[in-house]
Amino acid sequence: MSSIVWFRRDLRVADNPTLQAACLSCGDIAFVYVHAPEEEAPWAPGAASRWWLHHSLAALDAELAKRGQRLLILRGASAPVLAALAKDIGARDIHAGTLMEPAIRCRDEVVRQHLAEQGIALHLHAPNLLSDPEAVRTAKGEPYRVFTPFWRQVRSKLMPDAPGPVPQLPNPPGVSVQRDALDALRLLPRVAWDFGFDADWTPGEAGAHRALSDFMDDVSRYAEARNRPDQAGTSRLSPHLHFGEITPRQIAWAMRGRGQFDPGEAFLRELGWREFCHHLLWHFPYTTDAPMDARFADYPWQQPPDPALLAAWQQGRTGIPMVDAGMRELWHTGWMHNRVRMIVASLLTKNLRIHWLHGARWFWDTLVDADLANNTAGWQWTAGSGADAAPYFRIFNPVLQGQRFDPRGDYVRRWIPELSKVPAPSIHSPWTLSVAEQRDFGIDDTPYARPLIDLAQTRNRALEGLAEMRNARPHDARANSQPG
Repeated sequence: MSSIVWFRRDLRVADNPTLQAACLSCGDIAFVYVHAPEEEAPWAPGAASRWWLHHSLAALDAELAKRGQRLLILRGASAPVLAALAKDIGARDIHAGTLMEPAIRCRDEVVRQHLAEQGIALHLHAPNLLSDPEAVRTAKGEPYRVFTPFWRQVRSKLMPDAPGPVPQLPNPPGVSVQRDALDALRLLPRVAWDFGFDADWTPGEAGAHRALSDFMDDVSRYAEARNRPDQAGTSRLSPHLHFGEITPRQIAWAMRGRGQFDPGEAFLRELGWREFCHHLLWHFPYTTDAPMDARFADYPWQQPPDPALLAAWQQGRTGIPMVDAGMRELWHTGWMHNRVRMIVASLLTKNLRIHWLHGARWFWDTLVDADLANNTAGWQWTAGSGADAAPYFRIFNPVLQGQRFDPRGDYVRRWIPELSKVPAPSIHSPWTLSVAEQRDFGIDDTPYARPLIDLAQTRNRALEGLAEMRNARPHDARANSQPG
């Protein structure tokens, strides 16, 4: 009897519960990727994610080819496409990994019912996480809303088993359905805005493990280096994790094997934050578009947002060095340092008072590691409307943040060459220089001489908005909170 492995975002052959379960059937296996991005609406993959997906699928196909198999690429609605393939090869079982996204969970239930009507079973296996979102609960049996007690429970049980090996793959069954070429998916951009991506990334399972190996050499200094965008102190594993090219268990096991399980506690905690984000998405699916804290439905966002201000933020032209550097890094590499993500998000939601969904949408389209759980939780946290928010309305000061975490201005100068001549003491607030100094440094006719906003004034307006919100009527968090 044949079976099918339906790859989604578990694009690897090692430590793959879906693959291992299918191989236990002892029959022929067809490996398939079904391209149906419209089924993920309203959060269909963005442009940068599609770039990564193209190369990750190519890498997976190459890994399967080494083992005498190939990846079938098919297009169309998932349910009928999978049913047709199952009928073609005589399959009665389809195996896939569990995904957290609300639209995909609904889609999978439709697929399950459609297949069941034809005598085909859909088996969903463990997600690419360290913990089961349903199994981690408070003492009252409720989902967690605060990270620290959530992580305390997960961490107490975190003794990673050895990752699963690559199983022996059976011969492929004969397939007569029309398959598509990878290029037919048109995942790559028609205009070459991705010219900087190749130098920074190697999508695929092999690339993920090389990145992990490189990071293991420095994981013990992660606690100090992770906040410094001017240094290479982060793992850069996030896109590999999102596409399932590597698992958290593989990472934890590698840390244990290198004797870094305790020295790397700060990094384990970041894996824990990823777990927490997926926990939240599973239990509170409405938060992709509405605030978890219902009061923020009444926050006085700028409605509609000033298109010039939003475009300046997106394009790195605000005149605030740390913000512009981050947005330019994002456009050039498809990635942004996490500390800088918080800074740019704070400026958009607090100083510009633009609804966090505008920022979430921009990140979704431009990040190679765009993950709905992480993206949602990160933006809601910065806006103040999410789980685990601080007991105060935090507003990041990009000048102070730059002085602390980019003290010499190396990060800013890398991405904003216009500021290359500005000395370190003024690099994060060049508008404080005299007119003569600005002229000498060549910035007198740039936004850095006169930024688009006054940080102090806009901070005060954000706090006024908070007071206005707190005086508003109670609000249902799940009400329509879309920005104008």
